[in-house]
Formats: sequence, C-alpha cells, structure tokens
Amino acid sequence: MKDFSESPTLSQAVLEMVTVANEYCLFFEKAESYDTLDIKSYFQKIAPLLYLKATLLPLIEIDDPSVNERFVTEEQWEYVFKTLRVKFGSHDTYYTHDHNFDSVQASLADNMADIYQDLKDFIMLYQKNTEVARQNAIAQCKDYFTWHWGPSLLNALAAIHQLLYIEHIDPDLLKDESDGLF
Repeated sequence: MKDFSESPTLSQAVLEMVTVANEYCLFFEKAESYDTLDIKSYFQKIAPLLYLKATLLPLIEIDDPSVNERFVTEEQWEYVFKTLRVKFGSHDTYYTHDHNFDSVQASLADNMADIYQDLKDFIMLYQKNTEVARQNAIAQCKDYFTWHWGPSLLNALAAIHQLLYIEHIDPDLLKDESDGLF
C-alpha cells in the first residue's frame, strides 16, 4: 500500500494551487455582488498567482485515467459568463493574436468563465480525496493550463491591465485595434 504522506498529490505546491484555484472560483461564483473595478482588480492580482502556482504543479503519473471527470455544468458556466459579460459591458471584447499571429476578437467574460470551469473541475475532482482522483485532477489541471486556461489567463490579464491603466497608455497606441488594444 502507498504511503500517502509522501504522495506528490499532497505536496505543498499542489495544496497551494488548490487554495488559489478555490479562491478564484469562490470569487467568480459571487461576481454579481462586486462592482466591475473590483473584478478587474481581483483578476489583476490573482491571475499571476494562478499562473505561477500552475507552473509549479508536479508531473503526475496517473494510475487509473478512468477516474477523470468534469463537474461544472453548462448552466454554471453560463451563469459566470453572463454575470461577467454584463459587468464588463462594452469592455468585454478585446483583441489578441492567435497562433498564426492574426488579430482575433476575444471576450474577458468567456476567458474568465473558461478558467473558472477548468479550476472548479480541478478542485471538485481533487476533493474526492482518493489518490487516483487527486492524480487525475492534478494532471488534468496541468494539461489544461498548458493549452487552454494558461493562454486565456495571459490574454485576459493583458486586457485587464490595459483597462486599468488606459489613462497612462500613449493615445497613439490606441488608434489601431489590430494592435490588441481597446
């Protein structure tokens, strides 16, 4: 039998990721009670921490991949998305670049709701509190971070930065939306 006290699924790096992810999810589940500036400011502070904690997650070998599952329903995602879209209003849409460096339209609400979904699924699976569930939760979180919520987080953080500091940005930079600015 495995000694769970030495399990990498219970490492400090993992427990810190669980804590930060849980804080993110709790905040966005109550987003309707915050004003838009509070949401922007919160995201500006937690996004770099989430990014850092995700990069510190250990590589985990999964004993049983069949235990992997998703928990967030479409209705839960829609609630977070619609709440944020209303809060951001005309500032929800921003421009970024895709893998071909083409300018594409993106949505803060969509990015933040997607991050919420991936992190909430991570927390819910991790909280099943079996070694194999924790293995799957960590591996899935690290995988989704790599190709999904990590890039979304960085793009949204750049957009939030521009919204929070718009008065300090050179007005000449704001003339062309294809530059990724509002």
